[in-house]
Amino acid sequence: AARALNYSPYQTWSKVIIPQAVPPMIPALANYLITMFKETPLLSAITVIELMNSAKIVANQTYRYIEPITMVGLFFLAVSIPAVILSIWLERKFAMNPRRM
Repeated sequence: AARALNYSPYQTWSKVIIPQAVPPMIPALANYLITMFKETPLLSAITVIELMNSAKIVANQTYRYIEPITMVGLFFLAVSIPAVILSIWLERKFAMNPRRM
């Protein structure tokens, strides 16, 4: 179709291939982003394991276990929720809408 319309390679990618390829990939990429956040270091310094170990150390010193673990959970929620909101926004923005084509 792009050849029939005499599109250049740039036009072929920007008007034909990318609009068809990106919308179906957004949910999977968003899920992958959130999973990568949970499994890899945040800002190359803070990891889930380090935060949980720090929470356990504080809990063992103070004998208060709920507060440190809750703070770790709230921290990860504070970073995960914007990523989820961004993925929902992207899914809606690039939704396959037959009227748009």
